[in-house]
Amino acid sequence: MSNPTIIDVRTPAEFMGGHVANSINIPLQEIEARLEEVKNLSQPILLCCASGNRSAQATNYLRNCGIACENGGSWLDVNYLLNA
Repeated sequence: MSNPTIIDVRTPAEFMGGHVANSINIPLQEIEARLEEVKNLSQPILLCCASGNRSAQATNYLRNCGIACENGGSWLDVNYLLNA
């Protein structure tokens, strides 16, 4: 996946504690309400969270809405892969 838009679905407090550079914070509980915003983002989209659970839920929901996305798992893993 080249040059993805990264969405971090953790809470704002978790996001403020550290996140992937240039990632967007849209908490999991806000994904449905902010669907139009997500649709307008550059695709593909890579989702991340703390462990991969919440990003998996968001990935499944967004795929069902026709959005090209992947679950990146932990934001720490995504950060490592992007900077490797």
